[in-house]
Amino acid sequence: MHYGIRFLLLFFSVWFAAPERHSHATDLTKPTGAVVLTISGAIEVGNNTGSAEFDLALLESLPTATLETTTPWTEGLQVFRGVLMRDLLQAVQASGTAVKATALNDYFVEIPIEDFAADPVLLATRRNGETMTVRNKGPLWIIYPSDSSNPRAQERMVWQLSKLEILP
Repeated sequence: MHYGIRFLLLFFSVWFAAPERHSHATDLTKPTGAVVLTISGAIEVGNNTGSAEFDLALLESLPTATLETTTPWTEGLQVFRGVLMRDLLQAVQASGTAVKATALNDYFVEIPIEDFAADPVLLATRRNGETMTVRNKGPLWIIYPSDSSNPRAQERMVWQLSKLEILP
């Protein structure tokens, strides 16, 4: 019996001292403006129960990048600014194999996470220096570079993006 009590004391001291392994940390600042993106699924860092919500300011507080490219939906060379998808997924500690990207009109496509390592895929928050409205494919637009060798790049360029779900 004496050993049983020692075992229980040891067990509980280790249990309470061990860090949580499967909960979503609240390491991201909560958005103060309108939420433009919600990330859910296989993430470890968030700011809401089971998800990470971003307003434009919170997205733009992450490291940003610029991509000069053309698209089939715009005329001439465009300058997009935003967060590289690989950096965004790293910020929420995503651990899946694909992303289900959903637009405001419920259009969605699954994008393999490996795309974000192969190309500098951008989650654009600005086009030619201006924030994008819903009317002009905003507020968020997934942009692949025009020289991408990915044959499915165009169908994965989701505009009016509102949700990302990290799939296992």
